[in-house]
Amino acid sequence: MYQPEAYWIALLFMFTSMFCWGSWANTMKLTPGWAFPLFYWDYVIGIILGSLLWGITLGSHGAAGLPFSSDIAQADATHIIFALLGGAVFNVANLLLVAAIDIAGLAVAFPVGIGLALVVGVLLNFAISPQGNPLLLFGGVLLVLIAIVLDALAYRRRESTGSKLSARGIQLSLASGVLMGVFYPLVAKAIRGQHSLGPYGVAFFFAIGTALCSVPVNYLLMRKPLTGGTPVSMSDYF
Repeated sequence: MYQPEAYWIALLFMFTSMFCWGSWANTMKLTPGWAFPLFYWDYVIGIILGSLLWGITLGSHGAAGLPFSSDIAQADATHIIFALLGGAVFNVANLLLVAAIDIAGLAVAFPVGIGLALVVGVLLNFAISPQGNPLLLFGGVLLVLIAIVLDALAYRRRESTGSKLSARGIQLSLASGVLMGVFYPLVAKAIRGQHSLGPYGVAFFFAIGTALCSVPVNYLLMRKPLTGGTPVSMSDYF
């Protein structure tokens, strides 16, 4: 499999990942009138195809580690289950985030949800493996928390009516952030130890876990929308 060896390439991968993670939700805004549970099926199909594409291209070429197919074949059930669980937890968080975007808008839901995920993730990972400069880490966490609070207050002030729907948008963003901050330890267990998964293998099973979780959860949201909108069915998708 391919693995970046130069620091600048690894840094480029990180920036690309951050850009994609921070901008994918904009695609939802490009589909006005399309119910978010229906949009989410497209998202699930996309991440499965994307993880498979990375696996059979970069994951199958290069001198580092095992090729994609061999990596999947040698992994044991425990590590695969951790990857699936990580995908399932992330999926619930992501569904809540998309619902929050539908209610509160991208400019509110995304900073609150992803910001809280960053805070929870940093604190949890530091508790598990205390590495890095605590002053810089916790100083950054404090700034993110301040930004989250200010963003939420600005949204509530704009929604001067204080409707239940506006409060629900913030609540869904917060719930999404907490769940999104706790999925990574499950993924970390999937890539450690003997017969563990490599990066491309864990991404594939992570995507499968997301898809498996989406079947019952997203279908429930189709029938009972969190946004208070009209229920939709699979026939509306086609």
